[in-house]
Amino acid sequence: MLKRIFTQHKYAPVFLLAAIAILISVCTRLFFMTSMWNELQISASQIWGVFFIGLLYDIIVSSFIIIPFILQITFTNNFIYTNKGRIITAAFFIGLLSLLFFTNIFPADFNGDLYKAVIYYIIFRFLAFAFLYTMGQSFRYKWRSAVLKIFSFIVIFLLLFNAVSEYFFWKEFGARYNFIAVDYLVYTNEVIGNIKESYPISTILSIIFLLATILYVLARKAITKSVYIPFRFIKRCILALSLLIIPAIGVFIVNPQWKNFSKNNYANELAGNGIYDFVQAYKSNELDFYKYYATLPDSTAFNIMRTQLSTPNAVFTSNDLFNLERQITYPEAEKKMNVIMISVESLSGSFMKAFGNKDNITPQLDSLANEGIFFTNLYASGTRTVRGLEALSLGIPPSPGQSIVKRPDNGGLFSLGAVFKSKGYITQFIYGGYGYFDNMNTFFSNNDYDVIDRTAIAAKDIHYANIWGVADEDLFTLALNTMDDNYKKGKPFFSQVMTVSNHRPYTYPDGRIDIPPSTQSRDGAVKYTDFAIGDFIKRAASKPWFNNTMFVIVADHCAASSGSAALPVTGYHIPMIIYSPKNILPKKEERLVSQIDIAPTILGMLNFNYKSKFFGQDISHASAENQKAFISTYQGLGFITNGQLIVQSPLKKIKSYQPDFITGNATDITNTDSLVQKAIAYYQTASWLIKNKKYDSKSLFSDR
Repeated sequence: MLKRIFTQHKYAPVFLLAAIAILISVCTRLFFMTSMWNELQISASQIWGVFFIGLLYDIIVSSFIIIPFILQITFTNNFIYTNKGRIITAAFFIGLLSLLFFTNIFPADFNGDLYKAVIYYIIFRFLAFAFLYTMGQSFRYKWRSAVLKIFSFIVIFLLLFNAVSEYFFWKEFGARYNFIAVDYLVYTNEVIGNIKESYPISTILSIIFLLATILYVLARKAITKSVYIPFRFIKRCILALSLLIIPAIGVFIVNPQWKNFSKNNYANELAGNGIYDFVQAYKSNELDFYKYYATLPDSTAFNIMRTQLSTPNAVFTSNDLFNLERQITYPEAEKKMNVIMISVESLSGSFMKAFGNKDNITPQLDSLANEGIFFTNLYASGTRTVRGLEALSLGIPPSPGQSIVKRPDNGGLFSLGAVFKSKGYITQFIYGGYGYFDNMNTFFSNNDYDVIDRTAIAAKDIHYANIWGVADEDLFTLALNTMDDNYKKGKPFFSQVMTVSNHRPYTYPDGRIDIPPSTQSRDGAVKYTDFAIGDFIKRAASKPWFNNTMFVIVADHCAASSGSAALPVTGYHIPMIIYSPKNILPKKEERLVSQIDIAPTILGMLNFNYKSKFFGQDISHASAENQKAFISTYQGLGFITNGQLIVQSPLKKIKSYQPDFITGNATDITNTDSLVQKAIAYYQTASWLIKNKKYDSKSLFSDR
């Protein structure tokens, strides 16, 4: 029976493709599991769950893949090749052409390309029908067989190509396709360029082609036979409807959250299916906090936040419960120092010697850490550059779904740039790549920053570049020239500089460090970026503006954030150094700090009096019990405080953990109601303000 279905059945191509799709998915899952076996920490029961639940998603995905083949086989028949069928079909085409020519449905002169395309398509189909009719029955069967074979091979090739792509994504992020993959699909130029520079594409495609050919050859005979097998139309319709029930079940019954069956995040990811997860991530571009997450009454949430944001130097400017704006004051005189913030791509804390690394890949940063304020307990808001940029510029907890940086209508927000601009500063965002990537040009230019990107660098001044941008040393040369121009204008400046070199394909100019760029290793990219930062500081030291400048060196996010825990805290631990040898004494800052605290902390060091809507706080004025950090994926929203981690996720789920800050593992604990309410309040009020367009900078400039 089974052999007949796959070799001697009208729908054999459908069953074969479904089986191949499922087989590839199962093998991919097995390969992922074995490739990271030592890190998975997975139990026998979880292995059963991985493959049982995973098979369900594999079947759903395969049911969608075969839909075009079901329709083709079901509705392809011999009627149009009979005399009666020929007359009816010819009459239909002649009537349709007449309708087009002699009515006003389409203009007779065919000025529009779309109209031409429609007419040409109809004529082509009519001629093709006539050709096939005259060629005889044998040719018609061969033609149908050829169509099935061609598209079967294409589908097999794409399934294998996807499996390989998934492997590289898994290797990079320790996860199935997620929101990052959706982002990558948008920026195909950078992503395809990165892949070309990182991997032997020709070899990979050749191997995929070979494997696809082998699978196709095994299925070819069954596909050929299928077109000759008689199968009444009514039976075809019944079978087609039966098969189409499966994708309908996938849409209306199967829950994307079923894969989250265990406490081990790796097991949950393995239980997924990359294609299925990609579609779900695309659908959840923005997640409505009120729809998907546990909430409090808005009045309760804002009351909690007013308590959380109250400090001795902060006074709320309004009695309106839903207005969190405060007037921040300092008794000391304001310092109109220049501020240069270097956002370092993918700089995990674990790269530094200060955190136990023994490979000496950050000698410059380790030295600067001893000469400035070194933040040892700082956590990034997310796992992408846009999340880091959002936290550093807006000082707001991460919202579920897409970063605010990439959302539409994201201008006029309350930002660090807006505060500096209100104080008479020149404010800039300087980037080594093209600023259209990740919507950076639009976001920063609409939020009180001047954007300066790779287009400002002459080709002759570029020592090296890859698909992501120019080498960091060339970026810093651009930054220095820009800062010199700022100084000549006689105004203080705030410049945020975003590096790019510590990113796959991990390439950089030769002769700079002792790790050759040909290795294309993460360690080499980190050490080169470290070299470029040290070189920048040395060159800046000779500038007339140096002694009145504060340098803030901070990561945008970690190099990796995967782990067995849903939100492994070690995947968010980043370093920060605030350096100004003429103004700041060296020390270690060991208090818990969130990435959203950086903006108000910088402003506090300058003693700025200003109106604030930041959710972050000047760390020097935050009480011990009010120290906190926010970590997130595009769905999981984490809140760290008092040694505990509260994680909110869709379907209004809330979990409390005791995280291990060394290993990243986490132990379940009983929910602490007060901490859970704080966690909800932070995320809920931030979502409310963004949704209702209340997180704006208008009050900063209202007196102008």
